[in-house]
Amino acid sequence: MKTLRYLLLILVLAITVGPFLWELSTSLKGAGEDIYTTTPSFVPHQPTLNNYAKVADAIPVWRYIGNSLVVAALTVGGNILFATTAGYAIARLRFRGRGLVLGLFLSTLVLPGEVTIVSQYVTVRDFGLADTLVGVALPGMVAALNVLLMYNAFRALPRELDEAAIVDGATVPQRLLRVSLPAVRGTLAVVAIFAFIAAWDDFLWPLIVLTSPEKYTLTVGLQYLSGTFTQDQRLIAAGTMIAFIPIAILFSALQRYFFKGVEEGGVKG
Repeated sequence: MKTLRYLLLILVLAITVGPFLWELSTSLKGAGEDIYTTTPSFVPHQPTLNNYAKVADAIPVWRYIGNSLVVAALTVGGNILFATTAGYAIARLRFRGRGLVLGLFLSTLVLPGEVTIVSQYVTVRDFGLADTLVGVALPGMVAALNVLLMYNAFRALPRELDEAAIVDGATVPQRLLRVSLPAVRGTLAVVAIFAFIAAWDDFLWPLIVLTSPEKYTLTVGLQYLSGTFTQDQRLIAAGTMIAFIPIAILFSALQRYFFKGVEEGGVKG
């Protein structure tokens, strides 16, 4: 039984981590190495960083990274602010129509994103935000899934916390900021990571909104690599690794809070 368990773990590891290691290995291989050989190797025999330098020469990668960071920062900030306040209101406050609001958030989870993309573009265009980074970030600044994550986290807190704060004269914002929010920092980290990854990896929406090449995000800008270097998979792999690095840095910085947030959901939810 234990052998079967290890075999399954090795299979899952090969499926999930294998392609990433292969992409990283390809990005570090020199021009003299055959990446299409019948006996491939994960270890580069002529390791080089020239592929990364060529990507930076081919496209304005630093400008695209800056644009993506602006969009990601707006998206993360919006989700932290709006998902927190909306989740707290549904979970801890009593008002007419509270159940209907919760039902509407739940119903949006089953809708494919492509269903609303036309109405989103018309809204952004009417606001005069077409071909702007704010227009790219706007629809993602509050995600229904993140609202429900915060709702679940706030709902799991004991009701006595609010009652004690009310006796002490605390207002609603004070109860949110000083009583409830410190207890759900783990879930807040999960929301921040999910929002950053969704904004950073999004390709379709920035491609629709942006028309000026100098405003492209990194995922849209990297499409030039597939056209310019169709025959050189090393450069395409290097571009993919450049797009991956910020996500790895963010996850490394917040991993302690991330796993705490996952544990909060598992225990309290």
